[in-house]
Amino acid sequence: MKVEDIFDKPLTKRQRQDLADLKTRPERKIDYSDIPPLSGKQLASAFRPIDKHFLLVRLDRDVMQWLNKSGESYSAHINRTLRSEMRAGVSTESRRG
Repeated sequence: MKVEDIFDKPLTKRQRQDLADLKTRPERKIDYSDIPPLSGKQLASAFRPIDKHFLLVRLDRDVMQWLNKSGESYSAHINRTLRSEMRAGVSTESRRG
């Protein structure tokens, strides 16, 4: 199953009704008693993720094969490679100007 299959799957009538009910429920009516408190270690490791942008990119087959050889997800590999180039470009541009 692909991620698109999950996002494109329509909600059932029951799911739509549950969401509508939750949207109107006041926060004071939500029961949090079954949620364990976070530990200090969990709180210390909390972070706000970098805002990601969904993008469809067409790549040549050999480029995809190379990306997949790294062992990490190809999108993470692309992002890391582009970020490295971006930073290198910034330092190159600052030396030019």
